[in-house]
Amino acid sequence: MVWIKREGDTVLFSSTEGRQKVRNLLRDPRVSVSVYDLANPYTSVEIRGTAEILPDPDKRLPHELSHKYLGIDPPAEKEDEIRVIVRVVPRRIVGFSA
Repeated sequence: MVWIKREGDTVLFSSTEGRQKVRNLLRDPRVSVSVYDLANPYTSVEIRGTAEILPDPDKRLPHELSHKYLGIDPPAEKEDEIRVIVRVVPRRIVGFSA
């Protein structure tokens, strides 16, 4: 589960450089993101596309996402923690509804 942000036609989420998902996406950038409606989990959207890994030296995105989802600053991270932004460029979007 990840917090996401829509930016134009793309979807962004934050991660750190050493995580397995980032290493996997650097090796093979194909990605699928499922978004569920909390009020009705039978309603969802699947976004299939390509991931771009972008630097986030100011750790801007986790700050924005924490405010979006919780309304507070995120917990402090180690200074040497390297944040990246994963930008998902959609190729196909499929909606499901029950």
